Amino acid sequence: MIDFVARANRLPSIVAGGLDEAAATDFVHALDACPVSEANVPSAVPAPSQRRFDTENLQLACRRGRGLLAALPPRSQREGAVKQAGHVITHLMADASWRFFRLYAAALYRELTDDGTLSPRVDALLEAAAARLPGVLPTEAELVAERELMQQDKDGLEIAQGLFVSQVCADSQCGHHLLRSMLRPLPGSLERLAEFSRDGRIDLGTVKLEVEGQTAYVYLHNQRYLNSEDDTTVLPLEMAFDLVLLHPEVRMGVLRGSVVDHPKYAGRRVFCSGINLTRIYQGKQSYLSFLFRNMSMHTKLYRGLLPVEVPNGLSMPNVEPEETLEKLWVAVVESFAIGGGCQLLLVVDYVIAEEGSYFSLPARKEGILPGAANMRLPRFVGERLAREAIMFDKTFPANSPEGRMIANQVVPAAEIDQAVKDCVAKAVGSGMVSVGGNRKAIRVQTEPMETYRRYIATYAYEQAFCHLSEQLIANLERHWNAKARTL
Repeated sequence: MIDFVARANRLPSIVAGGLDEAAATDFVHALDACPVSEANVPSAVPAPSQRRFDTENLQLACRRGRGLLAALPPRSQREGAVKQAGHVITHLMADASWRFFRLYAAALYRELTDDGTLSPRVDALLEAAAARLPGVLPTEAELVAERELMQQDKDGLEIAQGLFVSQVCADSQCGHHLLRSMLRPLPGSLERLAEFSRDGRIDLGTVKLEVEGQTAYVYLHNQRYLNSEDDTTVLPLEMAFDLVLLHPEVRMGVLRGSVVDHPKYAGRRVFCSGINLTRIYQGKQSYLSFLFRNMSMHTKLYRGLLPVEVPNGLSMPNVEPEETLEKLWVAVVESFAIGGGCQLLLVVDYVIAEEGSYFSLPARKEGILPGAANMRLPRFVGERLAREAIMFDKTFPANSPEGRMIANQVVPAAEIDQAVKDCVAKAVGSGMVSVGGNRKAIRVQTEPMETYRRYIATYAYEQAFCHLSEQLIANLERHWNAKARTL
């Protein structure tokens, strides 16, 4: 979250870090010139002239703030007053940006979407917004340059992205519109649908798909990293879900891990080892990938796909039934489902696990939010156990009483293939006429779109700070031995 810095402490804290006093004074004065930096949201949207004035002042403040940060040593080398100066500058810029977005994010969103007639994904939205607010939101070129830095040396360009998306989602109309936009099929999915329908299989690199009868099998195939989720898997996995949902002959999907070649698990299937922590530590994991996972990839499993022919507008009634294309999903857990792997179990319809496997959400040791598990896990195991899992590292063995609240079936490893066949035969043989309708009806009580929108507004804000926190680095070094690992 944004740390409050009292007005009287701003300049002294920055100058104490050895920065030029004149440049520091200019930065503080630029912040003072931002009327929204100390204002709550007004009852009426400011006039266009006021918005231009506020925009120019915020851009000036951010340019000056970035200039001051650039004059400091790399973040990992700052200590004492120098470290505090960098922290103060970062949070002052975040505070000014946050208050600006509270006033103008919804209006900007309406402009960028042509009043809701366009449905950009969140990455395209942020790129377009950055073109309108250079110096405040990072451009793709700036993000590419920053990606060359280790995570511990980043000063937080992506924080502004989280603040903007949070405020878009905090607005009911804009938030619902953006979340529906993220349920559209990827363009690449539409381009490869004919190939998948014809061949019954497709290789997406870190994800592989095969069709058997009326069932599509989706295999996580990030073998070197124990089928972890990262920037190399999120979009292929989302495309796989699109293709399964769009395939006219497929009636259900089965999600399973591939056999891995890791020395410790060689020859065994592993469901998912969670997010690739080495990529985070080395600065290669983008903040956007967290949004893709939770606003689109996981959500398409849970809510289905919004076909391109279904309209999406700002005035769409949010209380109407969701018009998504949905199919039944089964997850097959072998070895373990850690972090993001466990989160996948919370959005499928049925879980088969082998004896000896386990589920965990080691968010505390990673220093990040475990996706939407904060909202979803309590529905399975209750809030008390969910808090223990997320904040005190509780692991759920699959065949424990708590694990059976997540897994529908727990079978010996030698019987898991047969269990999958039996599950598929039972599901397909039932006709499945009402799968989509039943899923929608269940969500009315468990997770209506409005609840999901409000969660994402919080998630986008908090994850932006967690992703770039100093504690994240300390946690990865302490619990993951991150300094010694290579990609």
